[in-house]
Amino acid sequence: MRVLLIEDEPELAETLRGAMERERFVVDHADRLEVAREAALQAPFDLVLLDRTLPDGDGLTLVPALRASNPGLAIIVLSARGEVADRIAGLDEGADDYLIKPFALDEMFARIRAVRRRPADLAGEEIRAGMLVYDLSNDEVAVGGVRLELPRRELRVLAALLKRRGRTMMRETLEQAVYGFDDEVQSNALDSHVSRLRRKLADAEAGVEIHAIRGVGYLLREAS
Repeated sequence: MRVLLIEDEPELAETLRGAMERERFVVDHADRLEVAREAALQAPFDLVLLDRTLPDGDGLTLVPALRASNPGLAIIVLSARGEVADRIAGLDEGADDYLIKPFALDEMFARIRAVRRRPADLAGEEIRAGMLVYDLSNDEVAVGGVRLELPRRELRVLAALLKRRGRTMMRETLEQAVYGFDDEVQSNALDSHVSRLRRKLADAEAGVEIHAIRGVGYLLREAS
């Protein structure tokens, strides 16, 4: 899952980012509305965690634009403004949930899981190809009912390719899905992730293959 965290408190942002990365999320951080708007245009996010009180305005003003550009995007407001009127305003503006600061990390992750289980998303919770099943809500992969353990980057590669299975995915687009804006990416890093993932899928007899399309990107399809 790729997350856009919009939070201007440095310590809280660092705590949240670290906790989510330990759960294998790819996290990009913006500390103001202007940066968040630019980030939202550059990458396909699955979830936005949004503070309201930002240096350049109310975070709620971003919600309509985020929702218009990505109707399936999950949006959770994180705010110290916890009055009933504040919560109603956030939900009416289009947020999926409203979490009042301070909050426990366990509750935040529970809210994230709940939002990702929204009825509108149920049809897309699992992706199946060959013998492989990818549970998008929990970021878990199984082959023939047996869980396949993969590092965070390889999970991101697999999820991105599965969503576009049967179609060539450009290298630049795949990199956007796998790496955050602040990640230092070596020139051959993506190729290394794909190579290891390809080997693990073959060893697990997953029934899918990843093909390199020279000069363009990668293609995942079911094994013939």
